[in-house]
Formats: sequence, C-alpha cells, structure tokens
Amino acid sequence: MLDLTYELPKPKVISGAKHDWELVIGLEVHAQVSSNAKLFSGASTQFGAEPNSNVAFVDSAMPGMLPVINEYCIEQAVRTGLGLKAQINLNSAFDRKNYFYPDLPQGYQISQLYHPIVGEGEVLVELGNGLARNVRIERIHMEQDAGKSIHDMDPNMSFVDLNRVGVCLMEIVSRPDIRGPEEAAAFVGKLRQIMRYLGTCDGNMQNGNMRADVNVSICRPGQYEKYQETQDFSHLGTRCEIKNMNSMRFIQQAIEVEARRQIAIVEAGGKVDQETRLYDVEKGETRSMRSKEEAHDYRYFPDPDLLPLEIEQEWVDQIAATLPELPDAKKLRFISDFGLSDYDASVLTADVESAAYFEAVAEGRSGKLAANWVINELFGRLKADDKDISNCPVPPAQLGGIIELISADTISGKIAKDLFEIVYTEGGDPAQIVEDRGMKQVTDTGAIEAALDQIIADNPAQVEKAKVNPKLAGWFVGQVMKATGGKANPKAVNQLVAQKLGE
Repeated sequence: MLDLTYELPKPKVISGAKHDWELVIGLEVHAQVSSNAKLFSGASTQFGAEPNSNVAFVDSAMPGMLPVINEYCIEQAVRTGLGLKAQINLNSAFDRKNYFYPDLPQGYQISQLYHPIVGEGEVLVELGNGLARNVRIERIHMEQDAGKSIHDMDPNMSFVDLNRVGVCLMEIVSRPDIRGPEEAAAFVGKLRQIMRYLGTCDGNMQNGNMRADVNVSICRPGQYEKYQETQDFSHLGTRCEIKNMNSMRFIQQAIEVEARRQIAIVEAGGKVDQETRLYDVEKGETRSMRSKEEAHDYRYFPDPDLLPLEIEQEWVDQIAATLPELPDAKKLRFISDFGLSDYDASVLTADVESAAYFEAVAEGRSGKLAANWVINELFGRLKADDKDISNCPVPPAQLGGIIELISADTISGKIAKDLFEIVYTEGGDPAQIVEDRGMKQVTDTGAIEAALDQIIADNPAQVEKAKVNPKLAGWFVGQVMKATGGKANPKAVNQLVAQKLGE
C-alpha cells in the first residue's frame, strides 16, 4: 500500500504587545447518532417535527418511567470508535449528571463519566501542502441530549421544545493537541467526514446534529513541549471553553478572538479565569456564560436505573468486519490505483458520495482523465448551480461515456465540453448525441492540411513572423480550429503546423 509522509505543521503564533504566544486547543465534539429512535426510548429522532411531538413518557420524566438502552445506538458508538482507531471498552457504565434547566425534565442527564464506551484513539488531520497532525482522541462517551428553550416567540414568555430530549449523542473528546484555528476546523471536518463514511452521524451542523465545545488556552513558546514531556498541565495556560459552536468558520473566528482576549489579560498582569464562554458572531467577541464547572459540581453517580453495559468482543469484531473503506485508506488507494495527485484524491474522497461517483466514472477508463472531469467540469458546474452530487443530473455512466469518446479521439476536449453541456441540461447517450449532431472531430489529415494550406497562403506576413518566433505558431492552430468548427484533431493540427512552418 502506498504511504504518504507528512510534515508536522508549526503552531499558530500570535504576537502580543510584549511577547509571542502559542495556542493550545482541545475539542469536545457532540455528534448526534444516526438512529431512528432515541437512546433510552422509542421516540422518533426526526428533525423538524412539530414541537413536543417526538416525546415518550421517559423523555418527559413521567413518574415510574424507566430507560431502556437502544442497542443500535451502542452499535453506532462502537462503529465510530473503530473508525477512529480507538480502544473499545467491553465494560462501560452510565452515570447521572445532575443540573437543572427548563429543557431537561429529569433534572439530570444520563451520561458516561467514569467508564466510557470508547477509549483512546487518533485522527490524522491533513492541512494541505504536505502538512498533517495526528490528534489524539481521549475518549468517546454516550449521553442524552437536552431539549431546546425558545426565547424569541413571545416578549414575555419562553417556550420549551422537548423533541431533542433523549436523542443519543456521542461526545468525542480530543487531547489538547491542536495548535491553531485552522487545525481545529480541520479536525472537526475530519471527524465529520469519517462519521459520514461510517454512517454513524450525518454531520449536519445547521440542524445541531454536530457541534463543538472548544477549549482554548495560551502559552509561551516552548511550554507546550514541556507539557508533552511531562503531561503536566501547569505548563499550559488556564483554558476557557467556548460552547456550542456549529460552524467551521465561526470555530476559527472564536479561537482567534478568545486567544487575543487571554493574551491581553495576561500581558496586563491579570489572570485568566477558567470559565465557559459564548461566541457572539455579531460583535466578534466571546462573553462569559458561567464559571467552568468541575465533575463534583454535577454530583455524578452511577445511574441506578441502568445496569453496567457489557458487550462481547465477538460482537465488536462483527461490527469491525462491516466497516467501509475509510477516507484515509480510500485516498491512498486512489493515488495508487488511479495515479492521482494528493490534492485530487483529497477532493474526491471528501465525502463518500463523491468518491463512489468518481469510482463509477473511472472504472475501466483513465483515472486521471476521470478525476479531471469530475473535479473541474462536474463539481464546478454543480457548485455554480448550488447542487451537490446527490442531485447531480449527469449519471456516472454518461460522464464515463464522454471520457471514452475523448480517449478514442472521437471528440476533442473542446467538443467534449459542448457535449457535457448538452448531457447536463438535456440528458441522453453521449455517443448517440455525437453521432446525431455531427460532433465527431476531424481526423482526416488531408482535410486539415487543406485548411491549413489555405490559411498559410492567405497570410504570408504571419508565416514569416512565425518562422522568426515559433511561439506565434499557435495563431495558425487557432485559425485551423476556427475553420473546421473546432472539430479538427488538435494533435494533428499542431503536428501539421509545426511541419509546414518548418519547411
């Protein structure tokens, strides 16, 4: 298997008024498990349903209602852990995290503090230009989501929608390995990509199905290396958590803003307080939400309604056997099998649908040519039309047909673009369209030569200039293509022009 060697990216450095500072970032990503039912009830997880319509008795904390574990949610968490090369814990347990809020009817959240279902793993985060960083995963634990408080429907009242209560979340906790805003966004993007390949989370950040809490601290250059050697957090600055980020762009902005806030405090002789903050998009600033709680503030204790969760290694192995080819492996295979560049392979494996489309186009055809047409022509047109691969009007077989016509010299690149436009807007079999509309390129060198001879005869001055400056030969190529309606074989035209002007 082909392997790629990446260079470690340098940490982000921010110049303060007195010193240079580096960033240290860790993330807690909340990913909603793709399942039809909630973690402990059979209520639907459908997004956009009428408020309070997807609520079972246990979700609303009716007296005497007991939670029942949804096995499929457990399977999805295990699948995610395997996809992140993480340790699967055969023994885990659920705990109660106690806090009171209107959209949490139970007065506590069922979570996993002491014994999570997934242990340590890692994610390769690529940043382009041959740079990548391995970000360690500390744990993945499962928990219930809370509901939603709505404050903008009435000037005097707030409303509560309990549809999300009990929806299964995976909280993916990273180590503080991330060293800049771009890396943080890339890490979230890579997690999203992997989970979409696995089918364990749809990654829809707009709907709240994936969101991140970002922990930011600052340190002087060299201090992070000391932390790495000793695992002593005292070498790092006090961290602040920015809550509920649901946009890659805003994650980057919030980290930059928060880092500069902390630098200003420390350089002025102050002390950064550990707290939870919110990012105000309109004002471009973070503001205090609450002091950062510790585990004892939530009075965690084992959930008395749920037995410890025990799973068998054989079951884990069965899940592992069903894992799809994941993005990193698929990218390496595309580079190896199709001769693609690192960049092209990254673009084509960005999501599972695009990768599958490309493979269908490239099967039995030129991989490089297929990649060029999928990335440049197809993706470019889809983006212009605000579409994606899921509603692409050109099936892989049709684009593959265009590529076959190019490879067989039946049509030129220019004709191929005209043909693509027809297929994109009207549909139809590419080979039949070429036949019916007389779009085959002219390969008869006699006809091409006749056209060229006439152009040379009509333009003696241009001939003399081209003999002095060979770069002007392109003018004759263009004139021949114009004279043949763009149907002349470009290779044959170039050869004949070089021959004629060299005589």
